Amino acid sequence: MPEFSILSLPTEVQALVVQRVTQNSFGDLYRLRATCKSMQALGDDRRVYATLDFFKHPSNVRMSRRLLARSLREGNRSTLYIKGVDLFYVHESHQEGLALIRSAADAGCERALYTYAMTMKIYDQDDEYLSRFTLAESIGIGIIGQRS
Repeated sequence: MPEFSILSLPTEVQALVVQRVTQNSFGDLYRLRATCKSMQALGDDRRVYATLDFFKHPSNVRMSRRLLARSLREGNRSTLYIKGVDLFYVHESHQEGLALIRSAADAGCERALYTYAMTMKIYDQDDEYLSRFTLAESIGIGIIGQRS
């Protein structure tokens, strides 16, 4: 079977391949960027940082501040949530923290949706985001709450 180079694909397809590869592992991102200059450029694409999932990695793994800051600048939903929770609950910057959590929820982060909905219910009695949960999700939340 003849060898097939990823570099022979159109640039958009190359970018999609890099996004998929790096979604699963920060190590994959670093290894990919180290292979050659063209892969480094593809790995440095803003869409790659926007799609990284920081919840797939143990919380005790130290992450580069630059990686987190870059992902936050690119609108990465998991870093929006992490930074929002940090600001809201640790630094008591409620307005800014809640705005970031809401942005993450609007971007489709389930944890952010739950956190935002419950926080709004507790503090403002606002049910708007609670209505986004399906019946199955509501039952799941109830089961988790009963175990606590």
